[in-house]
Amino acid sequence: MATRGDRGGKQGRTGGNGLGLFALAAGAFVLGAAEFVMMGILPQTAQTLQVSIPTAGHFISAYAIGVCVGTLMLVFGRRIPPRTLIVMFMVIACAGNALSAMAVNAPMLVGARFLAGLPHGAFFGTATLIAKLLARKGKEARAVASMVTGQTVANMLGVPAGTLLAEHMSWRLAFVALAACAAVTAVLARAWIPSVAPVRDAGLRGQFRFLRQPGPWMVLIAVFVGNTGIFCWWSYVSPWLQKVGGWPNNTISALMMLAGFGMVVGGLIGGRIADRWVPGGTSALGQCIACLGLLAVFLVPGSRWSTALFAFVISFALFFVSAPQQLLMAEAGKGGGELIGGATVQIAFNFGNAVGSMVGGGVLDASHMNYRYPALSGVPFAALAVLLLAFYSVRYERCGRDVDPLRA
Repeated sequence: MATRGDRGGKQGRTGGNGLGLFALAAGAFVLGAAEFVMMGILPQTAQTLQVSIPTAGHFISAYAIGVCVGTLMLVFGRRIPPRTLIVMFMVIACAGNALSAMAVNAPMLVGARFLAGLPHGAFFGTATLIAKLLARKGKEARAVASMVTGQTVANMLGVPAGTLLAEHMSWRLAFVALAACAAVTAVLARAWIPSVAPVRDAGLRGQFRFLRQPGPWMVLIAVFVGNTGIFCWWSYVSPWLQKVGGWPNNTISALMMLAGFGMVVGGLIGGRIADRWVPGGTSALGQCIACLGLLAVFLVPGSRWSTALFAFVISFALFFVSAPQQLLMAEAGKGGGELIGGATVQIAFNFGNAVGSMVGGGVLDASHMNYRYPALSGVPFAALAVLLLAFYSVRYERCGRDVDPLRA
């Protein structure tokens, strides 16, 4: 695996690190916006392509499936330099979003969305490794958080911007903009990301050796159930704000920007705390905040200001755990599985999104459209994530010192 001495000479030791992290954050922005923008433009897309809203939901699922399948690119691309992988991922994202903009029917958009999702998990696995290598000693989680900030800014600015384009002009322009951003990011990545050596080639099986131990599985299951719990509620946050909070429809975009700001702040603070403390404990703290927030959504009588506050707090918690969890899995895969380790976090994240949406939807139907109950249904999932991460921290991060989960 590349060492700190392999970071590209003078560029890696000077200002190149900041520009490199910016290029990685730009890539995270493109992929974060591509993942979530469909939720804001779904009605317009369904109308243009003449399909029902449930059928249009396949456009969201296709991206998530692409995320999972795309991780295989890392299995066969382990000998490729990480910077080259990042450029390749941006080219694929550009193609997928460009084809989405040109889709003439629903099957074509499903295929384009699948293509756009392919680089997502692989990108974050690779970007986590690069950010970690570019960081000064003791600031690895902060560097990873800087990269992930691109994804949170996408939720704060990119997704609302795409929604406004769909409402006032055309949903196709949202994908045109994403394709253009991906193309620019590919150029920036090639110019600004320092050259780092590929990870040690541990062979096909060796990349997955870390999954033989219980520690990484604790983290991945925690990511899955934690996101399942949050997305039981988050999937229906827009109608919840209107039905429970009494917010008018024309204020929802501003409230989603507030939630996105919570994600940005949470991601940055989570990275800083993980550097000062331990990643597993930091993740457990973030999941605890989410669990309490979901419980409060159910227990506290709805008002405009309470719903705005809870939207901010739970969004804060959602990305508070992101950098620590990415770092944990990259560390767990040390010795040849670093890229796969970082990518598995995104797979677990997306599976949690999908399952949470289904669970929340089922509870919503069973409760006769009471929008407080999906949050309650998410509490047990979030609580399980807290327990798993707390146990992981006690088991592998004793006395604030990391214990290798592959050897302990």
